[in-house]
Amino acid sequence: MNKGGFSWKRASGISGAKSNLSKKIGVPLTKSGRNQKIGRTVTKGGCLVTLLALIVPIVFIFLIVIIF
Repeated sequence: MNKGGFSWKRASGISGAKSNLSKKIGVPLTKSGRNQKIGRTVTKGGCLVTLLALIVPIVFIFLIVIIF
């Protein structure tokens, strides 16, 4: 495990450039970062699940009323 030694990417500015680009476009450039962002977007602290739990039955009942 690296304990903070010399890094060519750090010295050449690649890490900083990637970080700046990622912040500007709003999309993480690492796979784990993208997965975390998608997870936060989907769950939003459980709000999406709660919202779907409320909306799906209402839509289902609405469709049944329209069909019959």
